[in-house]
Amino acid sequence: MQTISTNGDHESEIHDLLRNDRRRQVLKQLQETGGVADLRTLARRIAEDETGESPPPKNIRKSVYNSLHQSHLPKLDRWDVVEYDSRRKTVRLGAGARSLNRHMEVTTRYGITWGEYYRSVATVGALAVIGAELGAPALPAIGSLLLSALLLAVIAVSTAYQLWSNRWLYLGRVR
Repeated sequence: MQTISTNGDHESEIHDLLRNDRRRQVLKQLQETGGVADLRTLARRIAEDETGESPPPKNIRKSVYNSLHQSHLPKLDRWDVVEYDSRRKTVRLGAGARSLNRHMEVTTRYGITWGEYYRSVATVGALAVIGAELGAPALPAIGSLLLSALLLAVIAVSTAYQLWSNRWLYLGRVR
């Protein structure tokens, strides 16, 4: 069994694993269900996501089920990302799944995730507003209302930039 390391030695394998939508969906669905699911439920939920129909058409469910069983789950199992019991048809997040989380989030060109960026902006902004209200030097002159407006403007501009820079991702899903 191979394992995903966090030191970057397996970067190409990580990208190979995450390149496929169904493998990413497996990880997402397992994270949403507490790390464990049976193959039939997993296939149904992924088919629902792919088709936007609930319940999804039987032929799509069957196609997803077969591709997960024959290809995707064994591959994820080989890398210890999931533990797949093909006899019982159960799937559980493996030890290697945690090291893939960072790669599943959209990152900025500076190597931090957008979630980390927005949390940082919000934290700094909230501290500045609290500082202004408590009379910290230089901040009362600006005022908490203006600081709040500036914070919202930074978040709005950042969101617009993120959407624009990843437009290929969103437009690809619309077509």
